[in-house]
Amino acid sequence: KDQIELLNKVGFEWESCRKSWEKSYEELVSFVEKFGHASVPQMFLPNPSLGRWVHSQRQGYNFFLKGNASSSRRKNRIQLLN
Repeated sequence: KDQIELLNKVGFEWESCRKSWEKSYEELVSFVEKFGHASVPQMFLPNPSLGRWVHSQRQGYNFFLKGNASSSRRKNRIQLLN
């Protein structure tokens, strides 16, 4: 408990993973608006991190389909990406 309080005192960001995912999702939305599709190449030079993120989401989706990731958060994210 003391460690949590110390982290809170320095402004530790507990939700950074969620915020990072949401930022990447918004970048994907912008990509779709610009190009008309969501097929971001893994090596997308204008935004390499977006290409890697999309690849990671595809991998996660494949794991989900195989029953390897059944969290409700994963389901919510898949619904957003569809």
